[in-house]
Amino acid sequence: MSKRPAILHFHGYLADLLRRDEPGPDARGMVIYPVTRRASIKDIIEALGPPHTEIGRIEADGREVGFGHLLEPGEEVDLRPLAAPFNVLRPSLLRPEPLPRIAFAVDANAGQLATLLRTLGFDTAYDRTLDDTPLAELAAREGRIVLSKDRGLLKRSLVVFGCLIRTDKPHEQLRAILRLFDLRPPYHLFSRCLLCNVPLEPVPKAEIMHRLLPLTRQHYSDFHRCPSCDKIYWPGSHHDHMRERIEKICRDLFMDSAGSNTSPGPDKRNPPV
Repeated sequence: MSKRPAILHFHGYLADLLRRDEPGPDARGMVIYPVTRRASIKDIIEALGPPHTEIGRIEADGREVGFGHLLEPGEEVDLRPLAAPFNVLRPSLLRPEPLPRIAFAVDANAGQLATLLRTLGFDTAYDRTLDDTPLAELAAREGRIVLSKDRGLLKRSLVVFGCLIRTDKPHEQLRAILRLFDLRPPYHLFSRCLLCNVPLEPVPKAEIMHRLLPLTRQHYSDFHRCPSCDKIYWPGSHHDHMRERIEKICRDLFMDSAGSNTSPGPDKRNPPV
C-alpha cells in the first residue's frame, strides 16, 4: 500500500517563496508532498523554496513542532511566517538560543540598508567583499541577524536569525526591519561611523581645525571622530534631513502604540555600545 502524502500549508508571504518550476504548490500555498524518505521539516521547507529564517511557527496536525520534526505520511502541516513583533532576545521552539543583543550582518546586496541601520546607531556588520561562508560564520560567531536578498545564504545552517529582504528600496527595507523586530525610537542617531561601524568619539574643534573647510570651520562647532578610520563627522544639513525621514517612518510604524515616543533620539539613558 502506498503511503499517503503529507499536506503542507504555507501561509502569508511564504506562499510567494515557493518554487514554481515543478508541480506541487498551488496559488494558495498548499503543497501535496509525497513522503518517500525520512527528512526533517526544515530540509523539506527549504527544498520547496523558503529559507528557514522566514518561518515563525510550525504546526503538525495542530501540534507545534521544531525544525527537527520528521514529516510523517498523511500529516497536515501549517507553516507560518515570521510576524511582527519578532523578539530575537527570547527563546522559542524554533530558536531555543536567543541572541544577547540586537546586531546585524548585512549582505553585499543590501549595502544602503547597512548605512541606514548604522545611521540609527545599530551595530551593523557590512563588508561587500565577504562571500556567503565568511558572512554566515561572522553572524554565528558574533550573534547577528543576517539581512540579505540571497535565499541561499539564509538557508545555511549557521544562520539562525535572519530576514529575507524583498524590496529594492532602502528606506522600505529599513521600515520592514524596524517593524519586524519592533525596533522603536529613540535611536542613537549618528553615533556610529558609517564606514567602520565603530562608535564615534567627540573631538575638540581645535584639534581638527586644520582638516576643516572654511565654511565648516565658520558654521559648526560640534565634531566627532571615528577612532578606527579617523573620519570626521559634524551635524550638517543631512542630519536634519535624515532625522525628518526617520521621524516620518516612526510615525507611520509606531504612532498607534500607546505612549510610544516617535522621536528618533538620542536616548541619554542608554548610550550606544
